[in-house]
Formats: sequence, C-alpha cells, structure tokens
Amino acid sequence: MRTVFLTLVLLGATLLLGSDLHAQQPMPSGLDAIPDKMPFSQPYGAPIGAQQAQSLIQAALAEAGKRGWPMNIAVVDSGASLVAFVRMDGAQLASIAIAEHKARAAVKFRRPTHVFEDAVQKSDYKYILTLDDVIATRGGIPLIENGKIIGAVGCSGGTGSQDEVICTAAADLVNKKGQ
Repeated sequence: MRTVFLTLVLLGATLLLGSDLHAQQPMPSGLDAIPDKMPFSQPYGAPIGAQQAQSLIQAALAEAGKRGWPMNIAVVDSGASLVAFVRMDGAQLASIAIAEHKARAAVKFRRPTHVFEDAVQKSDYKYILTLDDVIATRGGIPLIENGKIIGAVGCSGGTGSQDEVICTAAADLVNKKGQ
C-alpha cells in the first residue's frame, strides 16, 4: 500500500512539473516596462530661503483660512531640511509630523506624494510601501524654480484632497512662475 501511494505521489509531481501549471507567469506589464528616460529626474538646485518659504506659508495660511481648514504647513529645502513651519489654531497634533514627512518625501523622491498614493491604489505597486521615507497620501509637492528643485511644501490636517489644495496654493507661487 505504501509503495502504491509513493508511486502516485511521484507520478502526480512529475505531471505537475511537466504541465503549464508550473510555468512561470509573466509579470504585469506595468512592473516590467522599462522607460526610455529616467522618470522624476528633475535636478536639485540651491535651497529655498527663509523669506521665500515664509511667503509660501502665508499663501497656504490664506487659502486654509478662507476655507476654514485648520492645517499644519511645512516647507523644506532641497536637502529636505525644515525651513518654515506653522500649525494653525485647532490643527490636529498628529499632522505636525505628517506635514513635515510629506514635504520631505516630495523633495527626496522628486515627485508629489499623490504619486505614491496612486501607486498604492494599484494592487501591482504595493512594493512602493517598502521604500524608506515614503508617505502614500496627497499633500506634498516639490518646488521647482528655473527647472530645479529648491524644496517642497507639505500640508496635513484634513483629508488628502484638502491637504493637496492648500499645498497647491503655496507651491503655485514657485511652480507657476517658472512655467
């Protein structure tokens, strides 16, 4: 009886190894696609100064105040160091670190943080969460002046879409000027 069982197991294993079930499945096309150019390769420039960072904070404060959304707003330089920060009255405490994290991730990875959120929403791109310093939510935007990244702004306190609206009001002072 034992010999018959062993023979059947070996026969089944042989059939499985020789069948299409064992064939390696191709990776999804999005993961194995090789772009011609390096994505998000904007060069870094001189760091944003304190005065310019404060003007971005003021623009974000004005937009958040107009909408009644208490926010934490952070501006970092091209080396991801904090240059300016404000916590509006009533903004949640947890969002202090989150606003800074969003700004740092945007400058370190040279892309808006909504890119990470979009990637996580696609099941094939969950690996993005294994990268150090990623934050997969909207509200971090790089600041590009004369074609170079000079810093980033990060906002937190509302929903991701609210955070992004406030960051955009600040980032547009730099990013729209260069277009």
